[in-house]
Amino acid sequence: MLTRRCIFARFSIVVIAALACAATAQDKPHGLFGDNMVLQRGMPIPVWGTSSPNETVTVRIANRSGSTQADETGKWKVVLDAMPAGGPHELSISAERRITFSNVMIGEVWICSGQSNMTWTVKNSANPDEEIAAADHPNIRLFTVPRQVSGQPELEVEGLWSLCSPETVAGFSAVAYYFGRELQSKLDVPIGLIHTSWGGTPAESWTAREILEADENLKGIVVRWDKLIANHPQAMESYRDKLEKWEQAGKQEGQDKEKRGRKPRAPMGPNHTHRASGLYNGMIHPLIPFAIRGAIWYQGESNAGRAYQYRTLFPAMITDWRNAWGQGDFPFLFVQLANFGAVKSEPGDSAWAELREAQLMTLELPATGMAVAIDIGDARNIHPKNKQEVGRRLALAARKIAYRNPIAHSGPMCKSVGFKGGKAFVTFDQVAGGLTVRGSEKVEGFAIAGEDRHFYWADAEISGKKLVLSSKFVPRPIAVRYGWADNPQCNLYDASGLPASPFRTDSWPGVTENNR
Repeated sequence: MLTRRCIFARFSIVVIAALACAATAQDKPHGLFGDNMVLQRGMPIPVWGTSSPNETVTVRIANRSGSTQADETGKWKVVLDAMPAGGPHELSISAERRITFSNVMIGEVWICSGQSNMTWTVKNSANPDEEIAAADHPNIRLFTVPRQVSGQPELEVEGLWSLCSPETVAGFSAVAYYFGRELQSKLDVPIGLIHTSWGGTPAESWTAREILEADENLKGIVVRWDKLIANHPQAMESYRDKLEKWEQAGKQEGQDKEKRGRKPRAPMGPNHTHRASGLYNGMIHPLIPFAIRGAIWYQGESNAGRAYQYRTLFPAMITDWRNAWGQGDFPFLFVQLANFGAVKSEPGDSAWAELREAQLMTLELPATGMAVAIDIGDARNIHPKNKQEVGRRLALAARKIAYRNPIAHSGPMCKSVGFKGGKAFVTFDQVAGGLTVRGSEKVEGFAIAGEDRHFYWADAEISGKKLVLSSKFVPRPIAVRYGWADNPQCNLYDASGLPASPFRTDSWPGVTENNR
């Protein structure tokens, strides 16, 4: 029979053990750190997490180490000295207990974000069986950020780093994978790809609230969403009433479907993917300040109806990310919208063309690059399957902008235009090896207009790095447009095989100018 002293002793041991476990449970590195991860080469490496308050934490990898003391809430961060590419290494974090991550590589880390064309998987891209079977690339490491909308900037992320293999690549972002595969083959260093995207989402969802609020052209987005969220409980109550009536109407015999109408749609609320800053808070902020080389971005379809606003929004988002990371102007590479939709026989206005123009204008920011995709879209599918070429063109931009390789990375870009003798003279730069055409003997996709602002298709002749344009319908041209349509028929390239970007030389009001 146990004495009271024995019972108390056993109870004390249990309590002490429980307290020890509770304290140890607080030792938690941030969720981006794990087995098989890639850390950025050539720059300081932040490592952070939580432990017991005021605990001493030591981080070690190879011949690098650093120590710090956690603050009163248990948060800590150690910044290790830069390392060259290589591995595998072990990274250890020692506090009340020692945590070790294995098979850690030092290489190049890229954030891969945007909407559905970035989300689009390898198994749904072109030639999936062959691509998946050949995806044995252990020096490419994959991390997918779980989808999360949040009203406040989140700090933590859950996920696992995986070695790229036929077993892991099928459901990963196709654009990100093909980009990483191209880089790895050219640089011969480990590549880490952090995929964080969500289909159908606008750029404002990926931008911090304070950035939106600070700009007169953008703060209306926040005001609108604040009202939606404030009114959401009442909107939901109204929605439930309408839904109940709609369902009851469906149960009545002989009910006319047309009279019944469409099923009511739930109102937008705090967890909607379009919420201003919601995805920045939930899927970008938790990644900061993980050291990265740069970011690739495929998005714009959801903002195509507000292209003029995108001229402000997109550069603001890029600048916001760069400021938040604190690494300076890291390379930010994006895909210009691909061709999509019906082909029109005559020149006209286009919301998608205006969005492409906004993307083109974003190249004014330093260390930005754009992959033109005007020739690899699908008229009937907003998700073209040729993600291999998209990834390759993004990798060309990365090799030029991030790694200073002396290569052709951009198709022809309009440099200047002049008008004389009833003709337009367009000069291009970024012309590797000269201008050329594909799929036809003549240049297609150019239109010119006079004072009446009515555009007509132009005859075009190549003259070195220039084009000479004319039309019998426009005796005195004053404006030029190229590829100005949702799905333009255009075929101007440079000798390296990269297509020219759509553009216009006029600043006449567009169809999205007043949309906010």
